[in-house]
Amino acid sequence: MTHLYGGVNAAVLTAYHADLSVDLARMLAHGRWLLANGCNGLAILGTTGEANSLGIHERIAVMEGFVSAGIPAATLLPGTGTTAITDTVMLTRKADELGCKGALVLPPFFYKNPSQDGLFAYFSEVIERVGGDIGIYLYHFPAQSAVPFTVDFIARLLRAYPGKVRGIKDSSGDFANTKAYADHFAADGFEVYCGDDGALYRLLEAGGAGCITAAANVGCAISAEVYAGRGTPAGEAAQVKLAAVRSAVTSQALIPGLKSLVARHLADPAWLTLRPPHTRLAPEAEQALFRAFDATSVTLAAA
Repeated sequence: MTHLYGGVNAAVLTAYHADLSVDLARMLAHGRWLLANGCNGLAILGTTGEANSLGIHERIAVMEGFVSAGIPAATLLPGTGTTAITDTVMLTRKADELGCKGALVLPPFFYKNPSQDGLFAYFSEVIERVGGDIGIYLYHFPAQSAVPFTVDFIARLLRAYPGKVRGIKDSSGDFANTKAYADHFAADGFEVYCGDDGALYRLLEAGGAGCITAAANVGCAISAEVYAGRGTPAGEAAQVKLAAVRSAVTSQALIPGLKSLVARHLADPAWLTLRPPHTRLAPEAEQALFRAFDATSVTLAAA
């Protein structure tokens, strides 16, 4: 089975106007830059994209805006998971209609500790109501959702919906967990992606498909070197630099910090706008982030 998103996928930042409405033009420019500088795909409307701070119609408008502007739908992996079956179905159907190959779906994250039967029932409803050709990618982020995906649960979904549930993004930060997904399912074409840039080389060695990461917003060129050099000394050397990038961008609040780095790169302070509850980094934190990032010796390509 071919990997639909194999390689480097950025968890794309969302830009805002001063009135906190989505700034699609800046998002599109950033998306094009990412695709030109090492990214194979764009995971829009995820955690880094502040998707859960956006309304359903805003999320639809972002998806439509990317495709209307000529960003190939096949490169887009939109986040469509919500707490409501009907909203998740609406967003996933829209992604399918637009030509996206897959959608990244959170579990229903408000009610904690659902039974495995309840979680299975949720995904069954979503998959069967959506129909279409779109692949479902599970989004494992227990620190935020508090609803994990176990190996046994994934196996159950794969038995029930062969060829429909295509992969998983693991943002647990626990490589043993990520590797367990790969060990159990990768040989059958199930796509395992890490959310931790520091794990990319090891995951590729274990049969994983690539990464979907926040740090790719600024480190995509290094991530691409790791992916291209998998299984080689060059790939290992690039991984050392990529891990340093990851360490730098996570040294301060992640989303505000990434926006500070993009704003500096583009000399465009509009990128500093965030939707509450996120707030801009304090000046001293921002300068500490810049020093940490600059110490990696990564230079961002011109826009």
